[in-house]
Amino acid sequence: MKTEFSLAQLADPDISEADKILRACVHCGFCTATCPTYVLLGDELDSPRGRIYLIKEMLEKDRPPTAEVVKHIDRCLSCLACMTTCPSGVHYMHLVDQARVRIERDYSRPLAERALRAVLALVLPRPELFRASMIMARLARPFAALLPAKAAATPGLMRRIKAMLALAPKRLPPPGPSGGSVFPAQGEKRGRVALLQGCAQQVLAPRINQAAINLLTRHGIEVVLVRDEQCCGALTHHLGQDGDALARARANIKVWKTEAEQGGLDAILITASGCGTVIKDYGFMLREDRDFASPAAQISALAKDITEYLAGIALTPSSQKGDVTVAYHSACSLQHGQKITALPKELLSKNGFVVKDVPESHLCCGSAGTYNILQPDIASRLRDRKVANIATVKPDMIAAGNIGCMVQIAGGTSVPVVHTIELLDWATGGPRPGLN
Repeated sequence: MKTEFSLAQLADPDISEADKILRACVHCGFCTATCPTYVLLGDELDSPRGRIYLIKEMLEKDRPPTAEVVKHIDRCLSCLACMTTCPSGVHYMHLVDQARVRIERDYSRPLAERALRAVLALVLPRPELFRASMIMARLARPFAALLPAKAAATPGLMRRIKAMLALAPKRLPPPGPSGGSVFPAQGEKRGRVALLQGCAQQVLAPRINQAAINLLTRHGIEVVLVRDEQCCGALTHHLGQDGDALARARANIKVWKTEAEQGGLDAILITASGCGTVIKDYGFMLREDRDFASPAAQISALAKDITEYLAGIALTPSSQKGDVTVAYHSACSLQHGQKITALPKELLSKNGFVVKDVPESHLCCGSAGTYNILQPDIASRLRDRKVANIATVKPDMIAAGNIGCMVQIAGGTSVPVVHTIELLDWATGGPRPGLN
């Protein structure tokens, strides 16, 4: 794709990066076949290729984004299926991230939408506030039926609040272990890792990290929950609030680097793949930061999805599991963002589960961070499509590697939805996965 940035514009490292990305695009349109919003809506501007044109024009002309541009960028799930499909290697993720920052900086949203986004950015990265909000949402759920449910091209505030209430669990589990906790290896110590505590996950499903801790320590790995760890920054990063996201990244780099220097770390393990995709990108996000560029790259190199690390460990099998058919949902942030596709399925199969691929596995379930709140109607259609595809394989359980996907899919099915690590823990001597 031809670009016409001025030399002054290209002096900006972000614009220079955007120029490289845009020039890689050859307009082939392969991306449209795997883009969830294009598949649903059939609008070229709701495809990666269409959004690339919109972003190019916005950046080249250096003008505030229009309402039309914002509408189509907001509809993007950042599922990154387009990057898997693209034969030219267009790094769409970095381009749409830059567009979101530009929108957040230069576009004035309606007051109600600004307020909602501010609340999400405040509450979701802070587990204490998030827990309190879930308790309040649970109390408000009986009134959700009074809120409008009609689908709209641009959902209003009440429709989005209704979607939030629908996502709130009926009850919350007790909190898991706090930062600063260390779980010693059982038997001979074979390694030491930090485990990302997460934000929403530690409120909604602390059982996930508990399963990871149980499995790792059972196999000789010491696990530490690093004190003063923060949200990874993914939530505010995808809302275009890069100042907050980068501040959180720097804070985490500091505490993880200190932990690695003092106690040694083989890896920083992540059980929420949405977080993993962003942490692995810290090196890029802070590439222009003189003080943090090198440490950020080091931390990104240490970051691993839990399944990546387990692939290097000889897991001890157990006979507790029985014959269970598992539909494996491949989270977009794992398969498209981190290019981890076969590994989780191989681990489940090797440990005795009957693993079934889900038709249209490349399509997003509609969770996408805060997407199922901000774009509830598109998200619901994607969830229903995903659940219908899962039903065709008649599973006993559904496995996924990301808490957002788990909550989204569970909202449309009665089949138990569990984390991959819970099944692997069960297979190697742990308890059968529960849902509380």
